[in-house]
Amino acid sequence: MKKTNYSYIGIAFTILIFGIIFIPRIVDRITNGDISRQESRSDQPKEVAEKKSDLVFIQNNGVNRKVPDFSFTNQYGKTITNKDFEGKVYVIEFFFTTCPTICPRMNSNLIQIQNEFEGFEDFGVASFTINPEHDTPDVLKAYAEKYGITNLNWHLMTGSKDAIYELANKGFYIYTAENPDVQGGFEHSGNFALIDKNGFVRSREMQGNPIIYYNGITSESEKTDEDGKLEEISALKEDIKKLLNE
Repeated sequence: MKKTNYSYIGIAFTILIFGIIFIPRIVDRITNGDISRQESRSDQPKEVAEKKSDLVFIQNNGVNRKVPDFSFTNQYGKTITNKDFEGKVYVIEFFFTTCPTICPRMNSNLIQIQNEFEGFEDFGVASFTINPEHDTPDVLKAYAEKYGITNLNWHLMTGSKDAIYELANKGFYIYTAENPDVQGGFEHSGNFALIDKNGFVRSREMQGNPIIYYNGITSESEKTDEDGKLEEISALKEDIKKLLNE
């Protein structure tokens, strides 16, 4: 019985010595910031908290792809160049006003995006017509009024057909072509390109790969379009917000 009592006394003595020697040191380290609380989400590595966005740069041969120089005439008869979009986040599309297929849906989606970012002076849209012979500034202005385009940084542009097609096919790798055998006489991609404030093409990643472009044909009210393509307008809105905050 005495042995057991001695054992308890020994354990208590050991705990007392530990408290006297080590607890002040631990308190000291916490006070000086040497020990942090691992369970707190706010204490995660700073590079995660401070990361501006997870949008990647689209590259060609290891070089970040930038918007090529361009110069066209907008719906008000004003010359617009890529420099007019400097310091702005913007979306690029190729369309034509008499398009009977995908263009109405594309521009309806862009109107939604325009309204989502109403009041943001650093957001815009660059729409290039692939039928410049028909789509004069007056025609583009009437089209803008019909769709409710009010953003002063949304420029519907016309000009040299060769220059527009080179910008589409070689500058952005967004397919456009004149084809009398298809409905409307022209065929083109329904993709949107997202450009950051410094003129670089950006996109989100899916399964480790950049999507590069955003499908402009689908609607937020449906998960996929008639061809089974994923709805990406919601994703585009989210990513515009990220770039506006950079």
